[in-house]
Amino acid sequence: MLLIAGLGNPGPQHQNNRHNVGFMAADAIHRRHSFSPWVRKFQGLLSEGTLASEKVLLLKPQTFMNLSGQSVGEAMRFYKLAPAQLIVFYDELDLSPGKIRVKTGGGSGGHNGIRSIDQHVERDYRRVRIGIGHPGAKTMVHNYVLGDFAKADGEWLDVLLDAIADATPLLAKGEDSSFMNRVTLALREKLQPTSEDDRPPPKVAKQQSHIRQARPHKPAVNVPESGPMAEMLKKLFGKE
Repeated sequence: MLLIAGLGNPGPQHQNNRHNVGFMAADAIHRRHSFSPWVRKFQGLLSEGTLASEKVLLLKPQTFMNLSGQSVGEAMRFYKLAPAQLIVFYDELDLSPGKIRVKTGGGSGGHNGIRSIDQHVERDYRRVRIGIGHPGAKTMVHNYVLGDFAKADGEWLDVLLDAIADATPLLAKGEDSSFMNRVTLALREKLQPTSEDDRPPPKVAKQQSHIRQARPHKPAVNVPESGPMAEMLKKLFGKE
């Protein structure tokens, strides 16, 4: 059994926040793989399903981000799960928008949701970091993560969430690198220019200068191998 937790803040006012991309990933997995309806349990919303023949619990903590560990820890203890059976999806400021990385263990990186989970669960669980980019200054981070994704972000965000949902069975099988590669490839295929209008113009062959064009071409002459005539022709036309 696996527990997959997507982190975010509850309430419609936070629904499209950058900080809620973990919730968005959980919702995408829920839709794609026909999980059971959400029910309130463990201070969160819980759903059950199957990925790659593995029973999976989806959890969206409703404790607000800073107390995510209360919900996740309660579910882990109830089902007697080890840290290796936990996967957490959350937003990452230090990754470019649309980038995704999977790692096992490590620090919280300043993420309050991860810091809370670390207080309730041993750290050797898998973390799926979803890049949202950085606003550029530390003083801007709070408003940035609690702000909604821009309309233009939908171009890559929708593709990313669909790719995550499609590739999550690889995570269930422990194939973390294949999961990252599959998501990255899906983004590249969907977002790179494909129409002729979007392709860079073809390179134009470099034309010869007017000086070079004016030079006469060497006549095709069969130069004898030896003898006086051969020496004269070689001096006149140059050696091959």
